[in-house]
Amino acid sequence: MTLRCLFVDFDSFFASVEQHDSEALRGKPVAVVPVATDTTCCLAASAEAKRHGVKTGTGVREAKERCPDITFVLARPARYIEMHKRFMDAIEDCIPHGEAASIDEVPCYLIGRERKRENAVAIANNIKQRLLDLGISPSMTCSIGIAPNKFLAKTASDMNKPNGLTVIEQEDLPHALHPLALRDFCGIGPSMEARLHHAGIETTEQLCATSREQLRRAWGSVEGERFWYQLRGFDVPERARVRGSIGHSHVLGPELRSFEGARAVLFKLLAKAAMRLRHEKFRAGGMAIRIRFVGRDDRFERDLQFAPIDDTPALLAMLGEQLERLRKKMISGRWRPSRHPPLSVAVTLTGLEAVSSVSGELMPDRGRAKAMSAVLDRINQRYGNNALYFGAMQEALAQGAAPMRIPFSTIPDVALEEDIAPQRQRDASDASGAVELWRLRERQFKVLAENTHREARKPKPSAPHKPSGTGGWGGKSKQNDDTQPVTWDLF
Repeated sequence: MTLRCLFVDFDSFFASVEQHDSEALRGKPVAVVPVATDTTCCLAASAEAKRHGVKTGTGVREAKERCPDITFVLARPARYIEMHKRFMDAIEDCIPHGEAASIDEVPCYLIGRERKRENAVAIANNIKQRLLDLGISPSMTCSIGIAPNKFLAKTASDMNKPNGLTVIEQEDLPHALHPLALRDFCGIGPSMEARLHHAGIETTEQLCATSREQLRRAWGSVEGERFWYQLRGFDVPERARVRGSIGHSHVLGPELRSFEGARAVLFKLLAKAAMRLRHEKFRAGGMAIRIRFVGRDDRFERDLQFAPIDDTPALLAMLGEQLERLRKKMISGRWRPSRHPPLSVAVTLTGLEAVSSVSGELMPDRGRAKAMSAVLDRINQRYGNNALYFGAMQEALAQGAAPMRIPFSTIPDVALEEDIAPQRQRDASDASGAVELWRLRERQFKVLAENTHREARKPKPSAPHKPSGTGGWGGKSKQNDDTQPVTWDLF
């Protein structure tokens, strides 16, 4: 009885949910995308799309070339989480499951007589049948792998897709793995594959024959030894993970590819990260800001360090200070958004420390900011995320930008992640059109205000503008400027 883990992998999960909800999409190539633009990539692809070479990470333009009749659907994270919970309930009816590895993967650990091959296979078939009994359409299937450990069970679940069932017993090792490519194993990506090639390991057969010491050298850490043991069916305990950062990123839609749009989205992303920070009882001692631009390889990058904090106003103030530098370069003409508009933005809170390990606030102003953040959290938890929000986020919310996303390794809390304000605005718009009119007036005002502001900031002829700092980017800022150079030196 060498079988210890049964691993369930939902096939093409996001795309399958869309096919389940829309009969018109069943049997057709479908890809799920985060935003409606050709510059983004596919979050998921249906089995029909995969036959044309479209997969997760494929660019939209490339997907259209490979599969001209493909249908693109905007992601609906809340719906995927809802279906994930239904799948979990179905599995729970057949066998207790472990913590989900991601929204579309879950391990189930076998004990006692469940470890016999015939009993483990029966459990797997029961799970598949249970999905059908719940009324889930045939377009939604799962592939199951059964093996001596979680690593091999996950590998087995990918060996016979879709709707497959693969069993690897101890006696099947290592020859059952030989047909696989190196990249078929979890933990071997492009860079790791290159390192293995450099070490003379080109095939899985060579990988399985490599000594434990050689794999440690190839990995450059003890992870190589762990990989060696897992390949041989050993049940290696998972290493404890320490949370190092909380952050969000977003590819901007065409309507937000301006300084104002990028700023609004960054403010929204940071406010959401700060709320998660408090919910998980951390404080942050650093912030990383990233903006990528169309037509440029270099980016706007800022890395700040400060005493650990967790209140939204203070974090937003620091973000605003850094973005003001970018605004000045726009006003002076050193950055032209019309030529190189912002493409994507990201903000990450780093240097996390548990709240219990940090002393309380002594300054009255800091105490008020923390109290404001606490009130904001309570209101949004009761009435919906972003029912109350900072005005700088308005444009991002109005455009529905930076919605809830589902990372590969975690399942987000819908109460913390999904916005309610945009939905209310859409409902009001459908009723009277008042919101759309308000948005139009706001955009007209912004154009007028920016033109006025630009005219006021033009340098006088008697005092021509003299750029400062390396490459004219700017001199010292109020936050770590002597240690945090901006990557651009051409603007």
